[in-house]
Amino acid sequence: MNCPKCNSEMEKVVFEHIEVNRCSHCQGIWFDLHEHEILKKIPHSDTIDIGDPNKGKEYNTISKISCPVCKTPMIRMVDNQQPHIWYESCATCYGVFFDAGEFTDLKHHTLVDFIKDLRTKERT
Repeated sequence: MNCPKCNSEMEKVVFEHIEVNRCSHCQGIWFDLHEHEILKKIPHSDTIDIGDPNKGKEYNTISKISCPVCKTPMIRMVDNQQPHIWYESCATCYGVFFDAGEFTDLKHHTLVDFIKDLRTKERT
């Protein structure tokens, strides 16, 4: 599987028997159906998100990508509880892609996130 953002090879990463795919270059993470929701609830699962959040912000500007599994165009989504987090979702296989640092941010909802939400630009 290749990364939908930078087209580099994805490597398999396992945490608590859940296998995800992480890009070997940009460190973005591909989650199959519901894997990110399951891992969000497991302590220390954010250790799979090893990428630089600043690099993730750069790649987050790439919004038109295709699903690495079924090749259909992905939809830009926003997390309801943390609207500063934008990620891509596949309407066909329901997989999601988070840029480097986004899964860690999703997992830890803090006061800083509230401030980020206030400063987040409108999605285009």
